Amino acid sequence: MTVLGDAALLAVGIAALWFGARWLVDGASRLATSVGISPLVVGLTVVAFGTSAPEVTVSVTAALEGQGDVSVANVVGSNVFNLGVILGIVAVIAPFRVTSALLRRDALAMIGTTVIGAVILSNRHASRLEGAVLLALLCCYLGAIGLAIRRADSDDTAADSTAVALTGGTDGETVSLGREGVRLLAGLGLVVAGGRVLVDAATGIALSLGISAWLVGATVVAAGTSLPELVTSVVAARRGDMGIAAGNVVGSNVFNLLGVLGVAAVVRPMTVDPAVGRSLAWLLVVTAIGTALLATGRRVSRREGVALIAIGLGYWLASALGFG
Repeated sequence: MTVLGDAALLAVGIAALWFGARWLVDGASRLATSVGISPLVVGLTVVAFGTSAPEVTVSVTAALEGQGDVSVANVVGSNVFNLGVILGIVAVIAPFRVTSALLRRDALAMIGTTVIGAVILSNRHASRLEGAVLLALLCCYLGAIGLAIRRADSDDTAADSTAVALTGGTDGETVSLGREGVRLLAGLGLVVAGGRVLVDAATGIALSLGISAWLVGATVVAAGTSLPELVTSVVAARRGDMGIAAGNVVGSNVFNLLGVLGVAAVVRPMTVDPAVGRSLAWLLVVTAIGTALLATGRRVSRREGVALIAIGLGYWLASALGFG
């Protein structure tokens, strides 16, 4: 396909991502309200895993085709982009306070999985056994979230029951859940399809310029597959759904390292470019800084958001110059 054709597909992918993200956030937010689940939990699970679908598609496809560099670089680059650029933009749009659940459980899970991922990739190889360990850890993380939901405050449950009674019982709620469920799934479908189209187009343009597979994966592909997270978090932040916005970023990073990298390694063991060492160092630094900012007063300010964006963009520049 010509560069002009790829450029047209880029526009189509961006449009699909934008509209899909709006539906995804609307559906997820209203479902959370209807069934009494916190927006943070929805952001950490349904929205985060849904917007990570492009990473799964790209990394697994690359692994199957023997492109380990693209597969791993996509995961590492996406996580730097998520925590640097996306979380930074969310903070610039609307500075937010971090809930105790996000601080204690999910931020710690994010930095823990980053360290585990770095240890596994330190020898530039990811085996099937290591991939299986990562997937097992993902199941443990999901189990922890499930236990947190079950231990939800009984007062919240009582309040939800009262709200259902005041709105006319469960019939009205069932209709609402069905409608919002369709909206969420339609939005998720558009996000996945848009992300895939955009990545294919961007990769075609980049490779036509003779850029290395690792650099393409760490920058163009990583940013492309992270666009669903970017658009979804920005839309959520502008609407005041900060639990979904922040939870989407943190949950996506955990899922990328445990789920995406785990599945890709199980599908086909991978050996990657020596540049993985420098990229992992960037990821560890941005994750440590991001976690520290989340813990500082349990609030991320606009100034801290700008600092995160600078770090994320710095990774891009360093990668382009051969230092990342």
